[in-house]
Amino acid sequence: MLYFKTDEGVGLLKESNLLVSKTLAEIARYIKPGVTTLYLDSIAEKFILDHSATPAFKGYAGFPKTLCTSVNDQVVHGIPSDYQLKEGDIISIDCGVILNGWYGDSAYTFAVGKISEETKRLLKFTKASLEEGVKAAVAGNRVGDISYAIQTKAESGGYSVVRELVGHGIGKKLHEAPEVPNFGKKGTGPKMEKGLVICIEPMINLGNKETIQMKDGWTIKTADGRPSAHFEYAVAVNKGKADVLTTFKYIEEVLNKM
Repeated sequence: MLYFKTDEGVGLLKESNLLVSKTLAEIARYIKPGVTTLYLDSIAEKFILDHSATPAFKGYAGFPKTLCTSVNDQVVHGIPSDYQLKEGDIISIDCGVILNGWYGDSAYTFAVGKISEETKRLLKFTKASLEEGVKAAVAGNRVGDISYAIQTKAESGGYSVVRELVGHGIGKKLHEAPEVPNFGKKGTGPKMEKGLVICIEPMINLGNKETIQMKDGWTIKTADGRPSAHFEYAVAVNKGKADVLTTFKYIEEVLNKM
């Protein structure tokens, strides 16, 4: 069952997702070689609590931390730890909040210091595939139109799309219907109408699409050990053009000053 939000509901979701955007920008200030992912987690948790919100991931299905921090060949759901970031790493940071009873959820893949041109291109294509998916998130289209747009862009760069993990609806629950795969055929899946709010989140691999789950029961990594990138927006479906509730503007303002 799809949950369509009123304009007021979309407005409240925008506030939640704006806070996630600002939390990721706050974390961006501290991403450098030598910093632990656990330290980044503590920065995020304090920032969220200081803004009258609650970390959405902490305790969700037993997840132990505020952030998912996935480094290099980790695709998603990496658990913050004493791992110290190294020059040339990439780190996908996925963050969620609950503000006024509504969820926010976004992810961004950061470079740690200088990264290889090959990895830089992966990040660029993953973000571009997200933008292509957003263009298809309009009333009257089907979810498969988003999936097709993402897959087409990613594969045009020679990359592979993770199959096991997908985007999702969001609202008063972190995960609602529909699932939003990053691969698929045009004209398939549920029909989208104004007021549907979804998270679009391509997970794109430099190597093969296959993934494996690590022994911690959470972390998903690439089977071939090659890097993976992940970017995520929360988007309200609308007529003509989607309303993107997340912004990377604050993150990129911080990164451009570093």
